[in-house]
Amino acid sequence: MRLRSFRPLLLAALPVALSACAAQPGPVHTRLYPEQAVFNAAQVAPRPVFGVFDMAVRATGRDKSRLYLNSQTDYRDPRCLTIVITPKVEQALIRRLGGDVEKALLGQRIAVQGAARTVRIDFTTYGRPSGKYYYQTHVVLNRAEDLTIGG
Repeated sequence: MRLRSFRPLLLAALPVALSACAAQPGPVHTRLYPEQAVFNAAQVAPRPVFGVFDMAVRATGRDKSRLYLNSQTDYRDPRCLTIVITPKVEQALIRRLGGDVEKALLGQRIAVQGAARTVRIDFTTYGRPSGKYYYQTHVVLNRAEDLTIGG
């Protein structure tokens, strides 16, 4: 039978085929500075840009229960990259940093692994959208371990 003549070839190809099924490494995270992150996120919106975002924390703010770390003193600056910290992650950072997260990070250089997205911010009048808006670039911090101090 002719199939027997293919047996050596099939046995030789088996390791190559099996190696293709092996677990592939995760995505390589590019180190980006705020202006690069903002530009890249705008180019691919609404998709995210994955990377390690390296920035100095120049301002902080709060809205509802979230903490925001900003790369610019004015969060409305188009070049501003904003790290969004949820209450759960903030509690983990309090434990890790030993106290107030805002005080610990303001003025520090940080690196955050995650995904930057362009987010539309609507101006409101009496709680209703006014029709005016602008865009910010946000990275939601998913785990306290994804933030390092010192860049």
